[in-house]
Amino acid sequence: MGHQQSDDLDYYIKEAEEFEATKAGVKGLVDSGIKKIPKFFIQESGTLSKTTSKNAMQLPQVPIIDLKGIDDGFQRAQILEEIREASENWGFFQIINHGVSQNVMHAILEATRRFHEQPKEAKMELYSPDARQQVRFFSINGLFRETHCADWRDVFACNFLDDALDTEAAIPEICRNDTLDYMENMMKVRDLLSEILSEALGLDKDYLDGINCLKSEYLTCLYYPACPEPHFTIGSHKHSDSTFMTVLVQDNMGGLQVLYQNDWIDVTPLPGALVVNIGELIQLITNDKFKSVEHRVLASYQGPRISVGCFFYPSSQCMMKPYGPIKELLSDSNPPIYKEVTYLEYIHQYRKMAREQNQTLPHFKLYNDC
Repeated sequence: MGHQQSDDLDYYIKEAEEFEATKAGVKGLVDSGIKKIPKFFIQESGTLSKTTSKNAMQLPQVPIIDLKGIDDGFQRAQILEEIREASENWGFFQIINHGVSQNVMHAILEATRRFHEQPKEAKMELYSPDARQQVRFFSINGLFRETHCADWRDVFACNFLDDALDTEAAIPEICRNDTLDYMENMMKVRDLLSEILSEALGLDKDYLDGINCLKSEYLTCLYYPACPEPHFTIGSHKHSDSTFMTVLVQDNMGGLQVLYQNDWIDVTPLPGALVVNIGELIQLITNDKFKSVEHRVLASYQGPRISVGCFFYPSSQCMMKPYGPIKELLSDSNPPIYKEVTYLEYIHQYRKMAREQNQTLPHFKLYNDC
């Protein structure tokens, strides 16, 4: 029996290695006409089932927050309260009237489509599992291990450390202008959300900006091809984000879900909306006041699904700066829950815990609940 399991594992790893060697991604599999998905994409039995017995009509909806009137004193107070409630209770919300035009949002989604739907020969040179690459194309992020189950999606990623690429020419011409235009808009959204989240915490509006926790961006242009066996795999496995904050634009296909009170809730696409979710490091520095929650993307017979996520993390000068619970939020009745940790230490631990399918935040608690 042990010999049979070893043979199965060897085949599993070999299959994944052969997939990576093609440098064609998941779309390459679909284009080849496969009817059954490879074993290394198959989830464990039961992991895709909903944890709810309720029907969709009984489930709550992810908050939608209208930022129109944010510069008006009375309306600003109302918006801040909505942001606070969503950040405390959901860790997810959608924003409208955020200042990014629908043309810009449509353009980055179409640029993502253009990149991924090129012939594989046009993308292969950028294919790399190495996260240190500033601009890359990948399906499996990092080394594939036997404990992994691959996600049914391809990714084009750009790392904007300190708001900039070393060279704009690193971005392929087919999507360069739309990518750079979108990033200019994301930095404006970042600055607005930084103010709003700071004030929603009861702090000065420049607080988050002052600690430089949102000064770099990691842009992921995601492409989820139609899947011949969506009941066996997943577009993106359940996880919470390791960074401070994420802003996402999605097309109208649906599939994104957030875990809320043990139910998987659909984040229904809304024209013109941006999805915002709180990262684990915001939860850490707010001492659990704002929550980072698990979310996932389902695979589908239909497709492709396209989305673009922008993950915000510290400036290069603050990579080794210790981040801990904000002192202004602490009191005798609200003592610190977490120890101080640098961004690089946190990311290292996050990747290790992800391999073991464990959560990262509890590792940095001052006291073990057990």
